[in-house]
Amino acid sequence: MLSLSIRLTRPASLALKRTMSSQEQDVIFETLNNAGVITLNRPKVLNSLNMSMASKLLPQLQEWESQKALVIIKGSGEKAFCAGGDVKAAIDKVEGPQFFHKEFNVNYLIGKYKIPYVALINGFTMGAGLGLSVHGGYRVATEKTLVALPESKIGLCPDVGGSYFLPRLQDNLGLYLVLTGDRLKGKDVVKAGIATHFVPSKRLNELEVLVSHCTNDLEVNALLSKFHESSDEFSLASNIKHINYCFAASTIEEIIERLEKVKNDWSEKTLKTLNEMCPSSLKISLRALRLGAQLDLSQCLKMEYRLVCRAIENHDFPEGVRALLIDKDNSPKWKPATLAEVTDDYVEDYFKKLPQDKELQFFDSKL
Repeated sequence: MLSLSIRLTRPASLALKRTMSSQEQDVIFETLNNAGVITLNRPKVLNSLNMSMASKLLPQLQEWESQKALVIIKGSGEKAFCAGGDVKAAIDKVEGPQFFHKEFNVNYLIGKYKIPYVALINGFTMGAGLGLSVHGGYRVATEKTLVALPESKIGLCPDVGGSYFLPRLQDNLGLYLVLTGDRLKGKDVVKAGIATHFVPSKRLNELEVLVSHCTNDLEVNALLSKFHESSDEFSLASNIKHINYCFAASTIEEIIERLEKVKNDWSEKTLKTLNEMCPSSLKISLRALRLGAQLDLSQCLKMEYRLVCRAIENHDFPEGVRALLIDKDNSPKWKPATLAEVTDDYVEDYFKKLPQDKELQFFDSKL
C-alpha cells in the first residue's frame, strides 16, 4: 500500500516530463513518475473536445497502455474538466461523423483500459467530458464539479456511451438527467454514482503527485480512499422516490402523466423543463436508454453512432445548435414540433443500421 508520507518537494508542473510542447497545444501529454498525464488545454472554451484533440488522444492512450502504470486526465484552468464537444463542428455533415467516430473510439478504449485511469473532473463536466471520464475506473469530483447532459435541449440524444452508463444509475436517475438536463454539483456527483470519489479542489495537486507514484489498482484505490470525503445527503433525496416512479414509465407521455400527479414544486419545474426540450430527442433518448440497459459499451456506442449520424442529417440537431449556440435566440423551431407528431416509425428510423461502410468501427491497433 502506498504511503502518504511521500515528500512533495516541488510542484507537479516542475516534476513533469513533457512529451510535446504546451505552446498552442490543445491537449498536453506529460510524464509524472509512473503516470502518463493528459491535460485538456482549451480553457477559453472550457476545454471542449474537438477533432484535433480526439485524434491525439486515441494513439497516445493506446501507446501508454503498455508503457505506463496508470493515466491521469485533467482539464486546464479552474473552470472546467471538459464542458462538452465542439458541437458547432459536429453538425457539419462531413466533419461531424468523423469527429464522433474518433471520439467514440476514445470512449471505448477508456472503457476497456487495462491500467488505472484517473479522471480529475474539476469544474464543468458535460457531454464529451463524461465520455472522457465516466468509463474509466476512477472519477474524482470536487466542490467545483458540475455535471449535466444538455443533449435534449439541442436536439441531440445520449452519446459518448451515455446509453450505457445512464440506465445503470440508481433510481432512474440517468433517464431523469438526460431528459431534463438537470445539473449535479460537488458531492452529489458521487451520490449519483457518476464520480467514485470526492476530494476538495485545493488537494488535487497533492493527490496528482501521490497517485502518480502508484503502480496498480490496489494502490490507486487505497490512496483515493484516504483522500475521499464522504457525501452529505443527496440534494435530490426528497424527490428520489418521485424520480424513480415517474421516470420508470415506458413512454414520455406517461412520464408526463405521472409528473402531473406528483403536484409539488419539483414536478412543476420538471414538467416545464420537459416542455422546453426537443420532442424527438426526448423519445429517441428514452428508447436509447431502455435498449442500452441490455447492451455492452461497444454495442451502445455503435447504436449511438447511428443516432448522431442521423441527427446530423435531420433538422433538429443543427437547429438546436443554431438556436442555443450560434444565433443564441433560444427559440428553436423543432420538426416534429410536438410529442404527438414524433411517431414510433420516426423514432425507429434513427436506430436502423447504417450502410456497412458507414457503421462505427473500433480501432484495436495504433493509428
